[in-house]
Amino acid sequence: MAVHQAAIIGLGAIGAGAHAPNYAKNERVQVRYLCDLVPEKSKWAKEHFELKDAEILTDYTELLGRTDYDVVSVCLPNYLHAPVSVDFLNAGKDVLCEKPISVSMEKALEMKEAADRNGRILNIGVVNRFNGYVDELRKIVESGELGEVYHIYCSFRDCRRIPGMGGWFTEKKYSGGGVLIDWGVHYIDLILYILGNPDICTVSGKAFCKLGSPMKDYVFENMWAGPPNYDGVYDVDDSVTGFVRTSGPTISLNGAWAQNIGESECFIDFLGTKGGARLQYGKEFTLTQTADGKVVHHTPEISAPDMFYAEIDAFLDSVETREKNRANIDRVLITQKILNGIYDSSTKNREIVFPS
Repeated sequence: MAVHQAAIIGLGAIGAGAHAPNYAKNERVQVRYLCDLVPEKSKWAKEHFELKDAEILTDYTELLGRTDYDVVSVCLPNYLHAPVSVDFLNAGKDVLCEKPISVSMEKALEMKEAADRNGRILNIGVVNRFNGYVDELRKIVESGELGEVYHIYCSFRDCRRIPGMGGWFTEKKYSGGGVLIDWGVHYIDLILYILGNPDICTVSGKAFCKLGSPMKDYVFENMWAGPPNYDGVYDVDDSVTGFVRTSGPTISLNGAWAQNIGESECFIDFLGTKGGARLQYGKEFTLTQTADGKVVHHTPEISAPDMFYAEIDAFLDSVETREKNRANIDRVLITQKILNGIYDSSTKNREIVFPS
């Protein structure tokens, strides 16, 4: 069994919370390098996950000429996804880059070009494509059990949950956007995966920057990725609505980091002619169908591995076989296309039409 050597770039919430522990659990890989501008973050991960052989660095460019590792996780702020991934791809490494692909379609295509030119694997951290409930619902939709699936509605809404106000999350030049690109990317991507990546025809939407500006007037009970920096910038969407026409079903969405509704509503409805399904984000789904003249509700029980572990294991499979899997950038560009389409529609105040 081949043992890969990995470098994790960025030991923040996702790097230390998902990538480091799941590399540590996988017998097919060893973590060779931990890199973060704040060395204490790398030291914590090394000790907490017993990554005894990991070397700690603060500058990822020191790795570009080294040959003692072959796979890289890029777990950095959105604006760094493209330049850092491209550097490692040009250095001959296979890369798993966190979501979203990047801050724009232009940058996403630069990443794809670098992967293709260098013959490298470039996967994106669309981890819901490795969720057992998502996979099971995809099979049900493909089987025709729900009939014609004609519309999908998704809600990713919370009450006053803006992250790290005044930091990179809330400054567009660093993040590419707010709740849509941060939370909405997961919902849109898993919908497209379940549907088999249909062609996108038109996109319409509106992004709102309302509750977080001015920052000092924003009232909150807690703040993840905080605390607030009132000397920083807040110019991203704290709520968004959108409508997408595809070659198959239509998709509508309603998202909010911050709303003046005291509810958290995170679900996706798949509406079909023979049945429907409500998928609770990150959890189970319930089918609603008819049988013997009655309405029947059923929640299947699914046994599946941790989706972050499955994501990394599948990445290693691709590295070994050189076959592009469900999280390859080629499969995920459609998600970036919709994100940018909604933002363009909001800015131009009109529907965006894509070539068929």
